[in-house]
Amino acid sequence: MPPVPSALDVARDLIRMDTRNPPGREVECAHYLGGLLAGAGLEVSYYEFAPDRTSLVAVLRGGGGEAERKKPLCFGGHIDVVPLGAKEWSVDPFGAEIVDGRLYGRGSTDMKSGVAAFVHVAMKLAAEAARGTADIVLAICAGEETGCEGSSHLGKTGALGEAGAIIVAEPTANYPVLGHKGALWLEVESEGVTAHGSMPERGVNAIYRAARAVTKLEDFDFNVKPHELLGRSTLNVGTMEGGQNLNSVPDRAAFTVDIRTLPEQDHGEIVSGLQGYLGEESRIARIVDVGGVHTPHTDPWIRQVYAAMEQILGEEIEPRGAPYFTDASALTPACGRPPTVILGPGEMQMAHQTDEYCPVAHIAQAVEAYETLARQWCGSAKGPRETAGPGGRS
Repeated sequence: MPPVPSALDVARDLIRMDTRNPPGREVECAHYLGGLLAGAGLEVSYYEFAPDRTSLVAVLRGGGGEAERKKPLCFGGHIDVVPLGAKEWSVDPFGAEIVDGRLYGRGSTDMKSGVAAFVHVAMKLAAEAARGTADIVLAICAGEETGCEGSSHLGKTGALGEAGAIIVAEPTANYPVLGHKGALWLEVESEGVTAHGSMPERGVNAIYRAARAVTKLEDFDFNVKPHELLGRSTLNVGTMEGGQNLNSVPDRAAFTVDIRTLPEQDHGEIVSGLQGYLGEESRIARIVDVGGVHTPHTDPWIRQVYAAMEQILGEEIEPRGAPYFTDASALTPACGRPPTVILGPGEMQMAHQTDEYCPVAHIAQAVEAYETLARQWCGSAKGPRETAGPGGRS
């Protein structure tokens, strides 16, 4: 069996592949990772939700018979990245350069370094004879940045069975995060009747209708108490457009709404409530619909994660939530709603930024964390300081 590539080397290879979403085209990246994992002995399957929009699921089988195994530990992550933005980069965004201990490139933080770290750990464990009594499942997803399309597709196709716990490798500076809000993005459309601008009484102005709806939303109350970790639900009107020319009464106008929800909120009830609140002048369509997640810090496995990460980070861990959504929105329900933690290399604030980078030390630390937690789960635990060394090399 060939030597296991370091997490850093895998991360650099991933960054060099242009998977900007849109359009995505994650197929090359997915097959690169699938080749590595299959070569290491994992069972690899590919899933496309659209042409060239490829996710993969890889399984490392545990030792012993099926009856002896507990539910798998699932690692999740995505391989699409956001566009570069208008501002010019000072480095090649797909060059994967290392400067002053930082790995630069689009996706270095969000979140190819995290994917590389758990892929490296899975390959390392696959090379060992004693694998413990649990499977390890890797869910590597396309299309997260535009609404968890790849992970949702994995859930709908039944590619993921039940899991005992999930680690989503999004950037948290390797600090364990227990949940995030959901995202409900809507388009609200108003229809009117066009007429000449000099005779507005002959038409129905769709922009006026949309403006009345926007004004009402400024005072909208979800009537839900704040979450202990994630705070309040929020609503923001982000864009508005309408009309075809200056001297006509507009017969269509639309605006978009960004709602961030708490894990216990039902999105269908929110949409129906908004429809009733805005009335018949508005027509609501969903653009993105992903739920929130939260695991209580009292969960026994979360306590194990905290204990391990306190040793690795050298600080006491306190419950935290994340401001962004992740593939946990789809993976957690698809896997039977097991305890879920978000934990990965890179600073949250570097995601989507010009000159995005991930500290190289974070990648090595993530390898240590993932290997420790995987060994604990599978029953082949070593102490946190007995795992991979700098750079995650075996």
